[in-house]
Amino acid sequence: MSVNRHYDREFVRTFFTSPTAVEGENDSAKMLRSAAKLRGLEAPDVWVPDNEDATAPSMRAEGIDNIIEVVAEHGSDFPGEIHPRVVWHREDPTTRYRGFQQMLRVAESDAINHVDGFVIPEVGDVDDWKKADEFFTIVEHEAGLEPGSLSMSVIVESGEAELAMGDLRAEMGKPANNLERLFLLVDGEVDYTKDMRAMTPTGELPAWPELRHNTSRGAAAAGLIAVDGPYDDIRDVEGYRERMTENRAKGMTGIWSLTPGQVVEANKAPLPPKTGRWLVEAGGRDVELEARDGKQVYEGSELGLEVTGDREYHLRVGDDEYVLDEPELEEELLDLTAYVPSLDDIVDSMEEFEAAKAAGRGAIAMSRSATLVIDGVEVEITADRMWDEATYQAAGTPIALFQDVYEHRPDQHEALAEMYGRDLIERAVAVGE
Repeated sequence: MSVNRHYDREFVRTFFTSPTAVEGENDSAKMLRSAAKLRGLEAPDVWVPDNEDATAPSMRAEGIDNIIEVVAEHGSDFPGEIHPRVVWHREDPTTRYRGFQQMLRVAESDAINHVDGFVIPEVGDVDDWKKADEFFTIVEHEAGLEPGSLSMSVIVESGEAELAMGDLRAEMGKPANNLERLFLLVDGEVDYTKDMRAMTPTGELPAWPELRHNTSRGAAAAGLIAVDGPYDDIRDVEGYRERMTENRAKGMTGIWSLTPGQVVEANKAPLPPKTGRWLVEAGGRDVELEARDGKQVYEGSELGLEVTGDREYHLRVGDDEYVLDEPELEEELLDLTAYVPSLDDIVDSMEEFEAAKAAGRGAIAMSRSATLVIDGVEVEITADRMWDEATYQAAGTPIALFQDVYEHRPDQHEALAEMYGRDLIERAVAVGE
């Protein structure tokens, strides 16, 4: 399916929400003002002034006033996109109408010059999505905006909404709707858990890997962008990183960020690392080897290696023990190790394949070698990989992300230059073009 989207972004790393009005403060808009001034790696790709869950119902009218004031004042300088979240509910027409009125008030103010779209929570089946789309169309008409100029993002917080993602391919592009305005599909695991009547012994949220997979699949099928829901334990930085790693393996690059600290982590996590690193499977998990004097050193108790004779080795992997000759040992260690390529590694490989393709070769072999050190014993390993067009395209995904970030976030150019160096950035921006 070909979707004529009106937005340019292919990736969104960060979805950052801010309360629109804080009760009991001299300046109820202080959280909005603080978020509007974020720059560089602390600034999200998408900023969401949140006039729904993050703002008390009694403060939401004032919240809209605050959005209008703060976005009108600071929106032109904000480096990411701005998508306020309004109220909505699939089962409550009164709430839907209030959401419509909130959008209309923003659209008829000067703030609309800096607003890219709106986020709609609590959607239901695809007919409910169409109701929201119709309100967007009316808002655009009433405010004198071009039809389809406002993006619509939805929070997937119910079984109905999850199933509706499977209908998008058939519905988008029909003359009766303007669902091509859709931008983000965002998981809302808290309300989803409530809607599913799910329970856990501790009361914590289920992980919902199925929902994240379905949202990523729905976004890919419809040409949209998938974003994971909030990670509430804001002190658990390692858990947040692990969650993002799991998500990227599902094709979901973006994640909800609750603090500027989480924004920094989520902005950096999908980018290729500055330096490559070797991993070894030990104790049921991947352990990073320590680069020392050009060698990769394992220091742990799960693996053991000793020389037992002429070109004969005794390898211990957990409770399993093997007696191997040199070729067998290399093969076993290749199965246990993996290499995480740096941005430079990826660019090098893509440039080499592009040169080979220009010379008329459809596939080439690429090798990567390392000296592993386990218990003081050194072993040379060499991993060979065939590169063809499919391999090249797959390797290009992190480069496409990098190029997307570089194009749309010039405020992060200096931080990227510090991370990678300007020469490498120039090559990364040019490769694959």
